[in-house]
Amino acid sequence: MKDVEILHREAMELVDQAFLARQRGDATAALELTKAAFSQEQAAADLVANLFDLEPTRSVLHRSAATLAVECSFLREAEKLIGRALAGNPPDDIADELRDLLIEEVYSRRQAIGHST
Repeated sequence: MKDVEILHREAMELVDQAFLARQRGDATAALELTKAAFSQEQAAADLVANLFDLEPTRSVLHRSAATLAVECSFLREAEKLIGRALAGNPPDDIADELRDLLIEEVYSRRQAIGHST
């Protein structure tokens, strides 16, 4: 579990750095930092993917990784993370947030760019 906490903490530090880069007007750096944060958060989610008794931590990490994936336009990865989170037993409020993320962000962005994958 310590590895999960370390990965998550590193991801959140990268998110903070991305926010600061965005404030400075450096969109390229912000995107690269967000991609790095996604990688760390996805790794944390992967470590708890099969720990179904570790709710809500399991679904929260998946939601966070999926949100970062959307920010990076990694729509298929976001969809997979959301599906994996929903396949567990997330609390109702988190399950609703995951479904909203899927519909309002993933599917709408995919439709806007004309992709079916």
